[in-house]
Amino acid sequence: MLIFNAVLISVIVMVVLSLLRVNVIFAILLAALTGGVTAGMGLTETVEVLVSGMGGQANTALSYILLGMFAVMIGLSGITSILVNKMLLVFDGKRKFLVLAIAGIACLSQNVIPVHIAFIPILIPPLLPLLDKMKLDRRAVAAALTFGLKAPYIMLPLGFGLIFQGIIQEEMVANGMEIALEEVTLSMLLPGAGMFIGLFIAVFITYRKDRVSKKAANLHMPDLDIPESMEENKEIILWNIQHTMTVIAILSALGIQLWTESLVLGALAGIIIMFLTRVLPFYEGDRVVNEGIGMLGMIAFVMLIASGYATVLQETGAVNELVEKTTALTGDSHFIVAIVMLAVGLVITMGIGSSFGTIPILAALYVPICLAVGLSPMATAALIGTAGALGDAGSPASDSTLGPTAGLNADGKHHHIWETCVPTFLHYNIPLFIFGIIAAMVL
Repeated sequence: MLIFNAVLISVIVMVVLSLLRVNVIFAILLAALTGGVTAGMGLTETVEVLVSGMGGQANTALSYILLGMFAVMIGLSGITSILVNKMLLVFDGKRKFLVLAIAGIACLSQNVIPVHIAFIPILIPPLLPLLDKMKLDRRAVAAALTFGLKAPYIMLPLGFGLIFQGIIQEEMVANGMEIALEEVTLSMLLPGAGMFIGLFIAVFITYRKDRVSKKAANLHMPDLDIPESMEENKEIILWNIQHTMTVIAILSALGIQLWTESLVLGALAGIIIMFLTRVLPFYEGDRVVNEGIGMLGMIAFVMLIASGYATVLQETGAVNELVEKTTALTGDSHFIVAIVMLAVGLVITMGIGSSFGTIPILAALYVPICLAVGLSPMATAALIGTAGALGDAGSPASDSTLGPTAGLNADGKHHHIWETCVPTFLHYNIPLFIFGIIAAMVL
């Protein structure tokens, strides 16, 4: 029976434990063990597969730790206080404009300046006192950040979007369905439009009221001591040579990242430049490391475990079983096929936590089905892309939710599950699901 599928049971366990405020690391570990045992792997074998799969995100984990250190150094330089003071003047009394501006900056992080979540620990922690002063609901900011981390790669063939849409195109061709990259882009515009609706609902309706964040209980991220430079600073801070060197370090980190295509080398270059130019003295190294690991080390470790969890799910063979059993019930109805494919994609991506990593799995399983029922290549691309994107928002193990939480919880006042995952799941997965079905019917 479908209800006994190992992937389905495992994802349900992870979601339920997370909603019960069990730490996300424990939730993922217990979900992985549940999935492995349900599939007949045994506890020892499941743990071995989990550990062997953790290396899949080792580069990402190291990148996040170094970015955390770099973000702490930027905060200690004092340049973020100048940014906050400027934003106080520009956005005073304009809460909604501030949230939309954050969403816009997040969008740029996916294509124009492809740093993904790297900007969050630099930009968001210094703004937290401002958010509280404006009584701005942090859930709206979480929604804005997740929108900026997802919508551009879904809709635009630039930066990470070019990678995402390129994977869709390549995997569809590899599985016997010809399609051009331009057609993939056109097919994803309608599902992506649903995310705009989710953003506007979150900003202008759901989270429009005043809300002052309080200390959250049983947080999924550790409480952090924000550097003094990140606290609200009412003194006038003048630009100095250290700030200039900080800007040079930031630009150098970006340039080296783009040149080498390595976030590790980019972040490391920025750190070295800030030490060599004496923006921070070398004896502050221990503080930088400790606070940097505190800021993004949690994300790094979650990503490692999530990679192992994804490996467990794939090794069980239950992903294929899940797809086969559900699609056997669809018949030739395009409408039913679309619903089932998107629902299965949601479950798989919630478990794996990566849209990019889910696409090859979905394409191999879905292209033959779409060919059999007569769906067009563009409709198929829309379904595969939307199914891959579903669950990225709202997944406890996705960097689209972990990144916003790392920034918004820098002062220990933001809950990962209830204030990032649940709001983003409701506001983005529902419209993505609806618009994905519409795209499959009209394309």
